[in-house]
Amino acid sequence: MQELITKTVPTGISVVTVRSGDKINGMTAAWVTQVSFKPAMIAASIAPQRYTHGLIEKSGYFCINALPVESKDVAKHFGFKSGHKTDKFKGMRYTNALKGSPVLESAYAYIECEVVHAYEAGDHTLFIGTIIDSSELKENANPLIFRWNDFFGKK
Repeated sequence: MQELITKTVPTGISVVTVRSGDKINGMTAAWVTQVSFKPAMIAASIAPQRYTHGLIEKSGYFCINALPVESKDVAKHFGFKSGHKTDKFKGMRYTNALKGSPVLESAYAYIECEVVHAYEAGDHTLFIGTIIDSSELKENANPLIFRWNDFFGKK
């Protein structure tokens, strides 16, 4: 059932970034969605074993970096390595959002959020944040959409 859901429910791919003190990290996420207009809120579903999860808990902030279709290599870079063992930002070009979350140069837009709720959701935590900073960096970008075979299918 899990694989069927992942293969059939289309979602955009983002890199969720965070800064906690002098530590930064980012991870590829396809489970990101808007949850409210007023106030403007975003939810990101992150597994507790991810390095990013702990940094979000400590900092209270996260940033969604929306990736354009031509950034599949960036999605793979942030998705197939662990921040526990690798500095994923080494060689990456980025700036900082209002609260210091990294904003990838390759992103077409970013949304930085302050965590207002965190809920256990099965084997993930659903972090819900109010939007505190955002910008569209590139107009008319085509979003990168998650398709199972693009990342886990036969080569």
